[in-house]
Amino acid sequence: MTDRVYPSSKQPPNGTDAAVKTTTTSAANPSFPATKAQRYGAARPPYRPQTKRHRRSCCCSCCLWTTVAILLLLLLVAIAGAVVYVLYRPHRPTFTVSSLKVSTLNITSSSKLVTNINLDVTAKNPNKKLVYTYDPITVSLTTTDGVDVGDGSFSSFVHGTKNTTHLKAAITSSGSNGQELDEASAGKLKGGLKSKSGLPLEIKLDTKVKAKMGALKTPKVGIRVVCQGIRVTAPTGKTATTASTSNAKCKVDLRLKIWKWTL
Repeated sequence: MTDRVYPSSKQPPNGTDAAVKTTTTSAANPSFPATKAQRYGAARPPYRPQTKRHRRSCCCSCCLWTTVAILLLLLLVAIAGAVVYVLYRPHRPTFTVSSLKVSTLNITSSSKLVTNINLDVTAKNPNKKLVYTYDPITVSLTTTDGVDVGDGSFSSFVHGTKNTTHLKAAITSSGSNGQELDEASAGKLKGGLKSKSGLPLEIKLDTKVKAKMGALKTPKVGIRVVCQGIRVTAPTGKTATTASTSNAKCKVDLRLKIWKWTL
């Protein structure tokens, strides 16, 4: 008769059961040694592309040398200007209104302005070593309110050292039958001509001039001469009237054109 085997009532310790489970798991999922990429990948820092420092340093050097070159050029120009000033002592030419005779200054019934004025201007060159060469000079005669009275021109001329030149021009209104005026401009002119003190006028001369100092010649630059303090009255009959020019003062300004701007 066969003997029966009964399981023991005592449970194995926890360590033995855990060891059995661990052994079973290890047998089911065997471990392999770590690869080379796994061993060194964790310690390697993430890839960061380096900036192009070489190109940036080249740009900075280029800007630096360009700035230095511009500063040196400005310094040389300043030195040359100082040398020219010491050697030649240049002065601007002066202009004065010698006379202004009004033969006709009339506003017709159809608001047209008819002008016939003779203008004499004296130009002086105070320099001993500086010669000016002028292009043709345009002359515009306006009231102080900006109403155009007439236009004319002076011929080109060479202004020698310590020289005085007399310029003459005929100022006439635009249009064969006179210059058309709007109602406001015609009213201003009529009021000014009836005034006892006369109609205040302004003369503008525009031209280009170049200077010669020995063998040195400058490029042409624009100048504008503005003469103020002139008063005229309308003539009566055929006798021309002479404008008051005792208080007239003329100012000479350079007009430098930079791209689209005129200074």
